[in-house]
Amino acid sequence: MKTQLAWFGQRARWFKFVLLALLLVAIAYAAQWYFKPNNATHYIEHKVKIDTIENIIAASGTLEPKEYVEVGAQVSGQLKTLEVEVGDLVNRGDLLAEIDATVFETKVMGATASLENKRAQLEKLHAEKYLAEERNTRNTQLFAQNAISRDTLTSSQTDVKTIGASIRAMEAQIRADEASLEGDRATLNYAKIYAPMTGTVVSIAVREGQTLNANQNAPLIMKIANLDVLTLRAQVSEADVTRLHPGMEVYFSTLGNPDERWHSSVRQVLPTPEVVNDVVLYQVLVDIKNRRSKLMDSMTAQIFFVESRADNVVTIPLGAIGDGPHGPSVLKQTAPGKFSPVKVELGVRSRTQAEVLSGLQVGDIIAAGSHANSPAANAQPTNRGRRRGGF
Repeated sequence: MKTQLAWFGQRARWFKFVLLALLLVAIAYAAQWYFKPNNATHYIEHKVKIDTIENIIAASGTLEPKEYVEVGAQVSGQLKTLEVEVGDLVNRGDLLAEIDATVFETKVMGATASLENKRAQLEKLHAEKYLAEERNTRNTQLFAQNAISRDTLTSSQTDVKTIGASIRAMEAQIRADEASLEGDRATLNYAKIYAPMTGTVVSIAVREGQTLNANQNAPLIMKIANLDVLTLRAQVSEADVTRLHPGMEVYFSTLGNPDERWHSSVRQVLPTPEVVNDVVLYQVLVDIKNRRSKLMDSMTAQIFFVESRADNVVTIPLGAIGDGPHGPSVLKQTAPGKFSPVKVELGVRSRTQAEVLSGLQVGDIIAAGSHANSPAANAQPTNRGRRRGGF
């Protein structure tokens, strides 16, 4: 009996040992499986497609009228009437405003009367000259007959010359008074202010009844602008301005309507910069036709200068491109879940896309990235650099 109990005890201990060994082996396999690195790569797939790609330089700017004039007063006085309001369309020569002209009218009337007086004096002198010449002719004949003395003849000759000199002096005074009168009449005409150009009244700086003083400078009355063509004044950093040139394609949108694009080209790059907070900015001018009068003065715009562009071309994400031993390459899907490197030839590039000239076709699947270490994840784009157009 004791022998059987001993045998069963040994079997139980041996069974516990086997179970403990199996448990340790299972724990070891589980730990090995748990801590084993997972080298499986899960790629982010991208289908090659047709798209338009642009390489642009971004900037900001404001709109202003290309043609405008600030209308001022050339004479002093009280503003009698304003014939227009802000927003009115005026033609060249239209009456805009009128200054009280009482003082100028009085001056013109006085100058006119003085001129008439001198003209009458001139007529009198001509009559006196006629009489002196007749007397001189008669005295000459009498002197030839020894009927008068030489002193009498000399006196008559002197009278003719004296009156002739007085006539010339009076004519000179009349010409001076005529010029002065013309100046007074011009000053009187300045009391009525006419439109110097066809356009829209965009601002009025005075009110009816206001006294204007034009002795030191011409006071501003209003501003007229042609809003059919506006100028976009863009501010471009010194790092990008050397890549711009007249005729370069431009498109922009306003803050009020960011979905609508306006297309034009560069008119001029001004050579003198402006320094704002130690940042050197150059002025670039772009003219735009204001169709349907949707653009207004002083609007802010986001501008894009098109340095290069390709329409309807094969494109891929820039992050999918790696630097291979023989140039740019991508990982192309050869079978479900399998990718192989393929050499590609690239064209126009932007900050996010690149044009593919050869190596891929529309519909090909490439690796645009991965969830683990892989050639696609480690690939470095060949044209990443600093951000353009940033201020």
